[in-house]
Formats: sequence, structure tokens, C-alpha cells
Amino acid sequence: MTGRRPLVGITGYLSEAAWGVWRQPAALIPQLYVDAVTRAGGTAVLLPPQSDGATDLVARLDGLLLAGGPDIGPARYGAEPHPRTDPPHELRDAWELALLAAALDRDLPVLGVCRGLQLLNVAHGGDLIQHLPDRTGDDGHQIAPATYQQQAVTVRTDSRLGRILGSTAKVPCYHHQAVGRVGAGLDATAWSTDRSVEALERPDRRFVLGVQWHPEADPADLRLFEAFVRTSSRKETSA
Repeated sequence: MTGRRPLVGITGYLSEAAWGVWRQPAALIPQLYVDAVTRAGGTAVLLPPQSDGATDLVARLDGLLLAGGPDIGPARYGAEPHPRTDPPHELRDAWELALLAAALDRDLPVLGVCRGLQLLNVAHGGDLIQHLPDRTGDDGHQIAPATYQQQAVTVRTDSRLGRILGSTAKVPCYHHQAVGRVGAGLDATAWSTDRSVEALERPDRRFVLGVQWHPEADPADLRLFEAFVRTSSRKETSA
């Protein structure tokens, strides 16, 4: 890649955090996301939850990365909350939905990770399985707190993801929710062995791809981030 490095906005948490002598509400993102974007050739910027300005902000970006995080409020897809669903984070949900809408309007490349995949589905009218073990009968996608589980996924070979990763991949998973009804205009392009949807794409855009796993947690495999950042370059039109 030559010329200016693509500017990639990464959505973040609004959470209580501690540093030095302080413990306060903080806007933050895990450094793994920043490292993955910069190693793939981009420049990362944090997009903290806020009440306004999404459209103007997206106009200054070359790519949008929807990061992982807490569960999306079930009211966003017309459901009552499951007992295991996180309390809603209304500001973050509204902010990220506005960012995504602006990015889709501009055909800005979008990569969704875990929650980001689920947000992509909800934004297109889909819904979520609020507690995956209710369907699968086990905790295979989230085996313990703060512990990634390596999962095998099968990828549709004629998809964008298939062109990036091939027909199969081993990926680090950490989630208790999953895609239910797939939203309008989206294609499911990867599945786990229990047939949970592991990736969604919007084929009528340059690059709109969400994965249920955490590619940032595998620094040895940058293929997905490289394809995303390459498409985010103003000199590129496809991955």
C-alpha cells in the first residue's frame, strides 16, 4: 500500500475504568484492535459513544470497525430481554447504529467483530439468539470468563470471506449470543459445527462483513484486517 494510510474508526466502550489513582467512566477500546489495524496498514482512531455527530464523523473516515462488547438491547429487534442478556447500553447502541447507517450510505468499508456482526444484523431487520446455550445445549462458544475458545468454521467459498480465508478456518470465539433471523440484504457466509452463523456479508457494498469471532485475538493471522484496510484505502476499490 502506498500513499496515506487509511483512517479506520473503531467503536469503543463507555465503562468505568481505573488508572493511577483514578477510577472514572472512560471511553476505551482493547489495544488488540488498534494493533491489528495498524499492522494491517491503517491508522486507528477511537469513536467513543456520544449523542450526535455520526454522519459528519463518518465522512472523515476511510473505514469503520464495529468492535465487540456488551449485548445489544433486545428492544432494538423487538424482543423481551432474556435473563442472561446484559443490561442495555442505549447510548452505545444508538451511536453505533448511526455510524453504521452513515457508513452504508457512503459505501464505506465496514468490518464487524462479534457484537459488530450482531449490530449489522439488527440494523438490517434481523434478530438475535439471546443465549446460545439454550439452543446448542453447551457453552462451547464461551467456555469461561475472558477465555477465547478455538472453533472450526466452514466458509462459503464463493463469498468475500471465502476469498480471504478459504473454505475453513480455526478462529477464537467468545460469545453467548448469535444471529437468529438473518437481516434483509445480508448473506450468511460462515457457520460453526453446530450451524450457528459465524459471518454475514452485504454483497451490494464494497466491503460490509461481520464475523462472530475475534480476529484481533489472533495476531498471527491478519488476513481479514489486511483485506479490510486495503479496501479502506482511497486507492483501492475492492479487497
